[in-house]
Amino acid sequence: MTSDFLAPDAPLRDWDNECLWHPFTPMSAWIKEQAPIITGSDGFFLQDNEGRRYLDGISSLWCSVHGHRVPEIDEAIRRQLDHVAHSTLLGLASEPSIRLARALIDRAPAGLSRVFYSDSGATTVEVALKMAYQYHRQKSAVGEDRSMFLCIGNAYHGDTLGTVSVGGIDLFHRCYKHLLFRTLTVPSPVALRVPAGHSRESWLQHCFDEVERQLRENHQHTAAVVMEPLVQGAAGILVHPPGYLRHVRQLCDQYNVLLIADEVATGFGRTGTLFACEQEQVQPDFLCLAKGISGGYLPLGATLTTERVYAAFLGDPWQGRTFYHGHTYTGNALACAAGLASLKLFEDR
Repeated sequence: MTSDFLAPDAPLRDWDNECLWHPFTPMSAWIKEQAPIITGSDGFFLQDNEGRRYLDGISSLWCSVHGHRVPEIDEAIRRQLDHVAHSTLLGLASEPSIRLARALIDRAPAGLSRVFYSDSGATTVEVALKMAYQYHRQKSAVGEDRSMFLCIGNAYHGDTLGTVSVGGIDLFHRCYKHLLFRTLTVPSPVALRVPAGHSRESWLQHCFDEVERQLRENHQHTAAVVMEPLVQGAAGILVHPPGYLRHVRQLCDQYNVLLIADEVATGFGRTGTLFACEQEQVQPDFLCLAKGISGGYLPLGATLTTERVYAAFLGDPWQGRTFYHGHTYTGNALACAAGLASLKLFEDR
């Protein structure tokens, strides 16, 4: 077999149509188009194989928080390559993953003290869902079943079965409805299209009240509330009204329900503070981070949680309290090195 796939004159357009299946893409329409084939980048621009330049207006799907070919991040990855590109966190530790965990905890909302790595935004939320369920299973009274989650209408949290279960975009999710676990849903607190019979003010009040009603009636069966703080991204950049996030936090405290803050999109400066939860001085029980965590360079996710949650998983192996979850590339050294360099850029700039 020859290495023609490395040839500089390879027929990339033909191979793309013959071999590659693109995400979220109607492929029968794709093969009729001439979408750019990206071969280079510089700052906030991308370049295709015909030399045309494009402004990366979506930050490569909301993750390139500093742009492309950032010298400080490039150099951090090169330095790490001189040591080790990857080693497992199963039975081993690694310097970059330890340093990044420390850095994230030091900058996260107060009360978050533990970091669990994964490799994408969806997996960070999946981790939080499983942790929240297992936490209650190991802390609750015998016979109590907290297997439900409360989510916001029009939510998007990823494409694993767990995150699809707590999602609310029918176009993406309806095909899989028979595979999903049951959830509770409250309306998205946005008054762009107010239902008949409501004013803008009465609709938003209804949205606030529905969270309280659902938790009051179902808290004994609910493990956590899952939400995108301040802004629902994939739903169309739906901005929540001031006070909604804090309202949900207060209700979670009142009814002993955990709060999962999905900051995969809003984290790392997207709302004006490093994390969106800071806007309303809210401390979630889980903070889910990805996208911008590595500066948009490499796949990396992190689920941050509290010492209270972490302590519920401690015990002898025979007690069955261990969190049996992990990924091969969890805490990848190159990605963590990029993440450390990215955090330093936030501080330096």
